[in-house]
Amino acid sequence: MTKFTYIKDPAVIYAESFAKVRRAAALDHLPTDIAKLLARLIHACGMPDIIDDLHYSAGLITKGREALRAGKPIFCDCEMVASGVTQRFLPADNPVIVTLNDDRTAPLADGMKSTRSAAAVDLWDESLEGALVAIGNAPTALFRLLELIAVGGPVPAVILGFPVGFVGAAESKVALINNAKPTTGNLNGPEFIALTGTRGGSALAAAAINSLCLLSRVE
Repeated sequence: MTKFTYIKDPAVIYAESFAKVRRAAALDHLPTDIAKLLARLIHACGMPDIIDDLHYSAGLITKGREALRAGKPIFCDCEMVASGVTQRFLPADNPVIVTLNDDRTAPLADGMKSTRSAAAVDLWDESLEGALVAIGNAPTALFRLLELIAVGGPVPAVILGFPVGFVGAAESKVALINNAKPTTGNLNGPEFIALTGTRGGSALAAAAINSLCLLSRVE
């Protein structure tokens, strides 16, 4: 039987992983809580260079903590993001909601002449107000959310923008950045974090949720 030499202790693996993240990425100049969140994102994808493409608003951590501690729901654009949420990290047994496979979604998408991901956002109703939104797959979901906010729809506390791909992903994240609090001056706008460009994915969106949850469980 072939023998390999590798680290087996889970605690050692965890500690060494984050130590390597800290050595590979320049995080020391950042506020502690932001540095922890970005480190978890880098850990989730194994790419320290995403640090250059991550953009976030000043109140991201504060508003995310407040929403989670208040028991606000977490809306996800797909099941894969929701599946990545570690339930024991949730500070207030927050509901994790996905409406992509709701029976109403496909007919609604047909009527809208858009994707099911976009139509699913229309089913998030008033409980979206002050909630968290994590987009890890569909640019159309992020575009639709921004459209609804623009016409006076419910405003989430935080949008975690990680849609991935080559059609609309980069553009949707630019739209998020350009229509959020720092650029519009809208004091009631959502806080956000986004990975610009084509990169993203469900693992990153889930990692962002989990990091905010962990930060919400400590003072």
